[in-house]
Amino acid sequence: MKLSTVLMNINSEKDINNFLKDLCTPSEIQAMEERWEVAKLLYMGNLTYRDIAAKLNTSTATVTRVARFLFKESNKGYLKILKENY
Repeated sequence: MKLSTVLMNINSEKDINNFLKDLCTPSEIQAMEERWEVAKLLYMGNLTYRDIAAKLNTSTATVTRVARFLFKESNKGYLKILKENY
């Protein structure tokens, strides 16, 4: 079974959190959470890349990488979820 299918079938936030804690290292989870925060701020569109990096205490490289996937890549994963939730 694919990981995406497994994630789709988890029914509670607690179970998702526990699964992610088993699957990922704490730093991997932190990196994913950081990227999600960057994506939300980029989507709102009222801060520069440098402002976002400073606000989240991350690198401009991280902000640029997330922006590339948010605005330029064909996956549109970030964009779909952000449109549905913000």
